[in-house]
Amino acid sequence: MNEQEFWAVLNNIPEPAPIFYRLYYNELGHPVCYTMEDLPGKYIDVDQETYVLASHNVRVVNNTLVKIKPKTVVQKLQPGDQGTCCDPLDVCVVVDENKNHIKWSKHTNETD
Repeated sequence: MNEQEFWAVLNNIPEPAPIFYRLYYNELGHPVCYTMEDLPGKYIDVDQETYVLASHNVRVVNNTLVKIKPKTVVQKLQPGDQGTCCDPLDVCVVVDENKNHIKWSKHTNETD
């Protein structure tokens, strides 16, 4: 290879493909995947920071990304008619249903 052939090859290097970041979403606006590939389906272009975070606490509304505040989930034991039979003085001690007991069950509460 001579010098002219070298420069000819160097000058004919194709342009690199553009880099893009996409969020694909379903018909409800829920995220399906973050990708740099061209896939079939609905998508919006996102910036690099959003792509790296890849948060699923978002929705797509009118082709705009809307962040959703995550809910706080609190689980708590509550006495009731159903649940695990426990000693009346200590919830940590599981007892037979035929003995004196209080039934405890786990309840989940969500807050904004």
